[in-house]
Amino acid sequence: MIQLIRFKRILLGQPLTNQMAAHELIPKWKALALLSSDALSSVAYATEEILIPLAAFSAVAVSWSIPISIAIALLLFILTVSYRQTIDAYPSGGGAYIVAKENLGTYAGLTAGASLLVDYVLTVAVSTASGVENLASAFPMLAEHKELIGALVIFLLMVLNLRGVKESATIFAMPTYLFIGSFLLLVLVGVFKAITGSGPGSEIAETAATQVVPNLNNSAAAVPLFLILRAFSSGCTALTGIEAISNGIPLFKQPSQKNAKITMAWMAIILGFLFLSITLLCHFFNIIPKEGETAVSLLSHAVFGNSFFYYVIQASTALILFLAANTSYADFPRLSSLLAKDRFLPRQLASVGDRLVFSNGILGLSLSAILLIVIFRGETHLLIPLYAIGVFLSFTLSQGGMVLHHLREKQEGWAGSCFFNLLGAITTLVILLVIGSTKFMMGAWMVVVFIPILVLIFTRIHVHYLAVGRELTLTGQTPPPKLEPFRHTVIVPISGIHRGVIDALRYALSISDDVRACYVEIDSATTERIQGEWQKWAKEIPFVVLKSPYRSVITPLLEYLDDLEQTTHRDLVTIIIPEFITSKWRHQILHNQTALLIRTALLFKPRKVVTSVRYHLQGT
Repeated sequence: MIQLIRFKRILLGQPLTNQMAAHELIPKWKALALLSSDALSSVAYATEEILIPLAAFSAVAVSWSIPISIAIALLLFILTVSYRQTIDAYPSGGGAYIVAKENLGTYAGLTAGASLLVDYVLTVAVSTASGVENLASAFPMLAEHKELIGALVIFLLMVLNLRGVKESATIFAMPTYLFIGSFLLLVLVGVFKAITGSGPGSEIAETAATQVVPNLNNSAAAVPLFLILRAFSSGCTALTGIEAISNGIPLFKQPSQKNAKITMAWMAIILGFLFLSITLLCHFFNIIPKEGETAVSLLSHAVFGNSFFYYVIQASTALILFLAANTSYADFPRLSSLLAKDRFLPRQLASVGDRLVFSNGILGLSLSAILLIVIFRGETHLLIPLYAIGVFLSFTLSQGGMVLHHLREKQEGWAGSCFFNLLGAITTLVILLVIGSTKFMMGAWMVVVFIPILVLIFTRIHVHYLAVGRELTLTGQTPPPKLEPFRHTVIVPISGIHRGVIDALRYALSISDDVRACYVEIDSATTERIQGEWQKWAKEIPFVVLKSPYRSVITPLLEYLDDLEQTTHRDLVTIIIPEFITSKWRHQILHNQTALLIRTALLFKPRKVVTSVRYHLQGT
């Protein structure tokens, strides 16, 4: 055990006191890296998701990527303004869950909470899978190990986040700013080569396009509305994660509201600029994603060829995609803790760990994301259809809740704020319906089914906690004049006579005047020998022999306890289990685990108290 504690300290660091919580708050430049990495990372795959369905149709369809991207950028502006209103109205964080619960009712809040939890798990899975695919684009030998690499990346993120918010934000800041810098360089050089007509890599991309899309020159074909809507819904993945800042306001240094609003503005500006620029450059260089190579990789080839900067772009893209998952690690545990405090999730999720983070939430998020990576074989395109449903459902509920908040409070400037929130609610609802209809048969149905199931689980957990509270409460009870001790019989199950048994019997005599030893007979000769020993060491304590013709130890003991409860009419029956503990943990597995079986069998038996008296061996 000591070795495990030491290993934990090496891996996660020394515990932090409650007084150090204020020092764990982060400045704006770290918050941008921690809370915006999910949104910024979508630059790496959002354009590609638009191009894939369009390119499969015709060149005319590919040209729709520009207006689609502009529409998404406009939506980004609307949502950014709307969520800045949310930051002002709800400075304690909680995002869509708190807003919807307080303004639209409990079930709306639970639906928003379930949507966000699903979104956060999918963020980790999609970001990790996309990061691995970008690495595999540069190093094809990694492609066959995508699931293993993805699981290892998630494990590393889990460990870093268990070390604490401030430390993880510091570690993740450099890769985030490397990504921003490298993509700005890609955009600037790409625009320069587009203007001067000196793009050396465009032939590569165009050749790939003709191989993958043989009907690329079929410009006469009409573009179906459904295809445009499908490409638009795929591209809306660029908007995932923009709500993270409004959820994580308590992480900011003071003044937290002001710092959160500034950080959100910078995130939106950077995201919008890079997303539109990458889409325009892909259009200019005729970039069409192909099997085994992403659109970003093809664009980097077109702009930089096989130079050093190409690998910088790929490395920074993979890093930001891996780190995009970290946005979920900042928000999933915090949202889980809010749901747990409201008694909709297990209370363990509300517990703060040694490093002032919600450790159980971090572990749950990691295991869930690894499971998704394994189920969907680490394929981004299989995960993407599941992705945006939860995001836009929470967007819609949050914005709708803010509309009612403004109408009720009517604070200064409420009309303009209400307009933007209403516009955001209507827009995100329309997009939710578009995504639901275009992606439903591609896998979105799983999220549509799972979110109501999750809400049902929340409500059943809540019902359980309320029932427990009703049974445990002392409200309405008359206090007794004096607390009286329980009258109880003590049973000591034994398998023989040794020092550990003697210690257990002495303890039993110290707490009750009705002590009985129980021995389950498997072999009559052994029983006679033990009875002889009993007369030497504990003859004053009744020795009860329980017959077991089928050689079971547990069943005869349980039957005896049931009979005892009916005949003695005592308040409780206490079972004291003698145990000996070896000095080395590995030696313990060499011994019978009957004590564990007895404790397990008695776990749900009412009015039974089970305890152990442990005798620690020194020389083993």
